Amino acid sequence: MRKLSPLTCVVALGVASGVFLGGCGQPSVPPVAGASAPSTIVPSPASSPAASTAAKAPAAAGPVAGGGPVAAGKPVSKNLAPVDPRKLTAGSIYRNPLYGRDEVVVPDIASTAVLIGDSQSEPKDSWPRQALEAVGYHVQFCGLGGTGFVAANGTTGNYPDALQRGDWKLPYGAPPLVVVEGGGNDAARGATDTQITANAQRLLASLKQRYPDAKMVMIGTLARGAAHGGGRRSEVDALLSTVAEKNAIPFISVGDWLVRYNLTGQLADTVHMNATGKKALAGVLETRIRDLELDITSATSPAPRLNGQLLP
Repeated sequence: MRKLSPLTCVVALGVASGVFLGGCGQPSVPPVAGASAPSTIVPSPASSPAASTAAKAPAAAGPVAGGGPVAAGKPVSKNLAPVDPRKLTAGSIYRNPLYGRDEVVVPDIASTAVLIGDSQSEPKDSWPRQALEAVGYHVQFCGLGGTGFVAANGTTGNYPDALQRGDWKLPYGAPPLVVVEGGGNDAARGATDTQITANAQRLLASLKQRYPDAKMVMIGTLARGAAHGGGRRSEVDALLSTVAEKNAIPFISVGDWLVRYNLTGQLADTVHMNATGKKALAGVLETRIRDLELDITSATSPAPRLNGQLLP
C-alpha cells in the first residue's frame, strides 16, 4: 500500500473534522413565515369537552409572598393574541394571561359572591347560598361535597389542591366578596389541627393573591356545640376561627348553631339540614352577614373619604 504524504494526511483529517462538526451543530431552521405560537388564552364554552381539553391548565403553580401557592398558576408569555373576556358569553372559559389558568366568565362579576365549600354549600338551596342571595349576591360556587381544607373526595382535591390544579374554576374578574365554608369532612376523616391550619392558610393566601380587592369571610363547621356532643366538628370550627383571626378575616362560627337555634330536629341526616332547617340557618347567616356589613350594598360601596383622603 502506498504511503500518504504528511500534507495529504492533514487535508484528510480536516475534511473528516468538518463532517463531524457539521453533523452535531447544524444551524436551526427558521420558523415558517406566518406561523404563530400556540395561544394560551382560550375562549370557549364551558360545556364543550373539546374546549375543556384545549384550555387545560398547567399542573404546577408558582409561589406568592409568604410561601402560599399562586391561585391561578404561573404567569405566561405576554406575546399572546389578545382576547377580551368582556365579549365572551357567560359560561365561557378564559385563560387568564396573568396566571396561566382557566377561569369561568360569569354574567355579573360586580355582584357575585364566590362561595367555596362542601356539601353544606353545594346544593342550590343550601343555607349559605340562600343567605348570600338574600343580601343581594349572585353566587358562584366552587367546591364539592366530600371535600374540605384537607379532605378530598376521590375525584376532586381538597380546597387548596383543587384550586391550584384547576379541579374547579374561579370566576374571572373582581368579585366583591369571597366566602369560605367547611371543615366538616376534615373533622370526619381525622385531619389534624396542623394539616387543617396549613391547608387553610394555603387557600387564603391563594385567594388573597387572586382577588386582592375582595372582602372575605369564613364560615365555620356546623355542629351541636362542644357541650352538646359537637365533638371534633366543634373543635374544627374553633380552630378555623384562629386561622381567620390570624389573617384578619371575619369569621362566622357555626359550631353550636344546631343547639343554639334548636335545629337538631331539622336534620335530614346526622350533619345536613332538611328544607326547613336550611331556611332557618339561612336567616341566621343573613343577619350575621349584614351585621358584618358584607351585604352587596356595603361590600360594593366606595370607601368613605374626606377631602380625597381615605378614612380609617
